[in-house]
Amino acid sequence: MKFLADMGISLRTVAWLRDAGYDVVHLRDQGLQKLPDEEILIKARTEVRILLTVDLDFAQLLAVSGEPSQIRSIIIVNIY
Repeated sequence: MKFLADMGISLRTVAWLRDAGYDVVHLRDQGLQKLPDEEILIKARTEVRILLTVDLDFAQLLAVSGEPSQIRSIIIVNIY
């Protein structure tokens, strides 16, 4: 599985996933901290990655995009 970690996902979580053998890219790794949400979705789709985020806006953006298979999946992480 390939993941794209949004800014709300900790680098510790990314390291843990990498140690477990997953292909994970964090936006910070590529200097994309300020990339707009719409472009993050495009990046995930283009790279065929599952988006990891804490931002509920992505589900809404995906729903209104009109593209049913815009990306493989979005995992919204609930942080307490």
